[in-house]
Amino acid sequence: MFELEQELTALGAALEWPPTPNLGPRIGSHLRAPTGVIHFPTWWGGRSRWALAAAAVVIALVALAIYSPSREAIANWVNVHTSFQQVPHLATPSPQPPGPLGQRLGLGGMTTLPDAQKQLTWHITVPSALGQPDEVYLQPAPDAPALGEITLVYAIRPGIPVAGQTGVSVLITEARGAVDQNFFGKMMGPGTTLEPVTVAGHQGYWIAGPLNDFFFTDASGGVRSDTVRLAANTLILDDGGTIVRVEGNLTKAQALEIATSLG
Repeated sequence: MFELEQELTALGAALEWPPTPNLGPRIGSHLRAPTGVIHFPTWWGGRSRWALAAAAVVIALVALAIYSPSREAIANWVNVHTSFQQVPHLATPSPQPPGPLGQRLGLGGMTTLPDAQKQLTWHITVPSALGQPDEVYLQPAPDAPALGEITLVYAIRPGIPVAGQTGVSVLITEARGAVDQNFFGKMMGPGTTLEPVTVAGHQGYWIAGPLNDFFFTDASGGVRSDTVRLAANTLILDDGGTIVRVEGNLTKAQALEIATSLG
């Protein structure tokens, strides 16, 4: 409003108005008349005062519309008042798309533990701390490491927040191979820390913070790169030649409890 007032004042100085006639003598003579009736000058004529007032408003609005700074000031004033009338509506979170959770994570083909075990030459370990998985996925070579890769998907579990927008609490991925500590420099970014741990006599690594890729040596001796799906904390364990990767919004104590219960 202050800016609009300034623009109107500037407009008044910029517009050209006709000279104002000297009305003093004529009005004074009427004021001294016995009747006290004022006769307005001829330029007033018989026009209605309301019509003249309306015409003045129209002229002022047209002048304001033509005068660029005034247009901006009026537009700003209108925008301010419009924003005050807006009522914020929080967007409704998009529901998870239908279908199995793991299909959206690129884990391979959906299967069952018994069927997956028939296709693998090594033993699949399942953590008793989490119970039976909600979904099981098998990825065969060559898309997966040599001898294949199995992923156990756990949806909601007490005390473990769902990771991101995946609808998954914990992922456990298993493949045959070995962990080379020299690879960790390629895997970790700023803000991610690495801590060696031991679980039931097996060497492991607790990684706090996001881990984008995981490098290891598979059963054929080739170096493999695998994507970490949940972008959460990760525990990597070498369980007698089986690389077990536990992902989720887990504390270190929760991750170690899960790894200890593998059987």
